[in-house]
Amino acid sequence: MLRIHKVPVDDIYVPVGRRKTLHPQTVRLLAEDILENGLKVPIQVRHDGKRHILVEGLHRLEAAKWLGETEINAYLVQARRH
Repeated sequence: MLRIHKVPVDDIYVPVGRRKTLHPQTVRLLAEDILENGLKVPIQVRHDGKRHILVEGLHRLEAAKWLGETEINAYLVQARRH
């Protein structure tokens, strides 16, 4: 079973290809939902020995940043590199 980790948002690297899929309107709507209901589904990151790399949850990560959060709940997964 996956365990939730608190990961500093500034320590999460977002691959360049993933950044291209960002939609600001979705980030805003998610940020409003997180304010009202909290973060329901943790993001997914992998660790390459030096840093955390985003696997899933770009919009949730950006919404957390937009809200000024310093940490985010994340599942640490073993995933292929994109």
